[in-house]
Amino acid sequence: MKSLVEHLRAAGCVFAEEEADLLKAAASDERHLAELLARRVRGEPLEHVVGWAEFMGLRVEVGAGAFVPRRRTEFLVREAVALARPGAVVLDLCCGVGALGALVAASLPGAGGVELHAADVDPGALAYARRNVAPYGGAVWEGDLYDPLPEALRSRVEVLVVNAPYVPTSEIALLPPEARDHEPLISLDGGADGLDLHRRIAAGALAWLAPGGHLLIETSARQSPVTASALSAAGLGVREVTSDEYDATVIIARAPAA
Repeated sequence: MKSLVEHLRAAGCVFAEEEADLLKAAASDERHLAELLARRVRGEPLEHVVGWAEFMGLRVEVGAGAFVPRRRTEFLVREAVALARPGAVVLDLCCGVGALGALVAASLPGAGGVELHAADVDPGALAYARRNVAPYGGAVWEGDLYDPLPEALRSRVEVLVVNAPYVPTSEIALLPPEARDHEPLISLDGGADGLDLHRRIAAGALAWLAPGGHLLIETSARQSPVTASALSAAGLGVREVTSDEYDATVIIARAPAA
């Protein structure tokens, strides 16, 4: 009889030993372990199977039908934390499971904390987001981009973090099966050139940012000029930051000071 590790190796899992340990830790009994193994062998993301993803050392809840936070996005969070202050108003837009906002809040503990808000159009993802931001007193809003946000947030957001879809529609089929087959299309598909949502986010940002507030949005090196141009056209000052370590590109936009 094949061992757990052998089953995982046969399914193409590169880190079979580590995955076996995680599956055993997540299983309540042998029958449950067999169910978890079967799901993983069928190609479900490991994070969906065990119910959590590690993001900058923090466990965030995820599950079937939810976008799994990528390691490259840790670079955006680190840049956001460097710009935030204790007590800052933080908005995680297109939040998915709320990982970005939760990490910014977790990185600014102590007196003041942050006033955390998260918004997304996907009710399935928001079920996880509510649990992930709850330890930091976060409020979750369901709707299209800025539409569900309370009027009281206008001109108050000091740090706006965004990981919106930026994969062109024609390239969805090229994504790894774990993404294209198990994550919601709405969290992946950015339209014809991948930047439909980036343009809409840029167009509405100034109304919500506080004077001198920052918007940080993940993009790709190839697409960054278009993302930056959209933010600049919306009246924001822009700069690009990159990381070879994370293979990440982030545009940081700043609202005019008062």
